[in-house]
Amino acid sequence: MNIVITIAAALWVGFSAVSVFMRAKWVVEPLAAYGIPTSWWPWLGTAKAAGALGLLAGLVVPAIGVAAGIGLVLYFTGAVITVLRARSYSHVVFPLMYMAPVAIALAL
Repeated sequence: MNIVITIAAALWVGFSAVSVFMRAKWVVEPLAAYGIPTSWWPWLGTAKAAGALGLLAGLVVPAIGVAAGIGLVLYFTGAVITVLRARSYSHVVFPLMYMAPVAIALAL
């Protein structure tokens, strides 16, 4: 079961990374509204992509998966803080939706 959850979490975070790279309107408009500079967007996408790949690598080398899981939980914690600081309270659920499966995979 933990393999399925880990793969699902990696795919979900990977989807988020691709969405940033493709500058999907529903992703980048809120980033701009939160005050995130456009020069940071590629770095944010890269961090998510690396985390997703790290989760998958963790199926072979567990320490890599743990490090990736911790990094992603910290990343999405930062995203929650950013959304709260921007006072976009109705958007807090979105980073939590990405953090939850990562945290579950990490706990397993």
